[in-house]
Amino acid sequence: MMVAESMSGLRGELSSNEPMSAHTSWRVGGPADQCYRPADLEDLQQFLATLAQTEPVTWIGLGSNVLVRDGGIRGTVILPFGGLDTLEITAAGRLRAGAGVACAKVARFAARAGLTGAEFLAGIPGTLGGALAMNAGAFGGETWPLVESVQTLDQRGELHRRSPAEYRVGYRSVTGVENEWFVAAELQLQAGDSSAAQARIRSLLERRAATQPTRQPSCGSVFRNPPDDHAARLIESCGLKGEQIGGAQVSHKHANFIVNLGTASAADIEALIRYVQEQVQQRQGIRLQTEVRIIGEFE
Repeated sequence: MMVAESMSGLRGELSSNEPMSAHTSWRVGGPADQCYRPADLEDLQQFLATLAQTEPVTWIGLGSNVLVRDGGIRGTVILPFGGLDTLEITAAGRLRAGAGVACAKVARFAARAGLTGAEFLAGIPGTLGGALAMNAGAFGGETWPLVESVQTLDQRGELHRRSPAEYRVGYRSVTGVENEWFVAAELQLQAGDSSAAQARIRSLLERRAATQPTRQPSCGSVFRNPPDDHAARLIESCGLKGEQIGGAQVSHKHANFIVNLGTASAADIEALIRYVQEQVQQRQGIRLQTEVRIIGEFE
């Protein structure tokens, strides 16, 4: 990447034909036309103001809930991780975090500050911005019940403050205000025992390591859980653990994970997703819906 100094005093990093395999947890994905990693929120506002209103803009945090196809992404990709990194306790006692902060870091910060209720965030392998966009959850907790307010940014670079009442929030679903992106949130947590909260985080991470293929490239859970059931149970009941297409494999450790064995293409992973959907529908009569976002162009 190069520093975008020549563009109206911008301080972030701009690159062209940036391989998305470097920015996704599956380690696959073709090139984006251009990527911008902002220095901070003000820098991002200035950058967005330079773009045409018709420019396609895609945000990718830690790339843990996205499959970028091998043909890459047209338009501009924003990489907020490391730039939108606000993390503080406000005068009102709320936790304010930027969209580029890893969920696990939010959980640890809250626990050290003696605030409880966010421990489950340690099990979400993405940024807070991604968690807000999809109401991410883990270990029985979900993101939006914690949200007091959000700060958003539109493509003109203008900031807005929004309340949860302006959004329709469901299981792994958030809709409402269009053409704005989450850049920060204030979370309402409870005062509690810091040591107990930190111990709970350690326990959750140990549980995650024991039950999920954390040492292999994956996107986290691929499919949403159907009502009153679990996608992993349905997939395993069809005998699909270990099923493989190219370098993509249904994890032996957790059936709702697809791992990259090292040679997978995005096409391999997408083909395996479709195969699992077809098999579960044929054998169980249930069409699994993807939790992972599939974006970009076919090669």
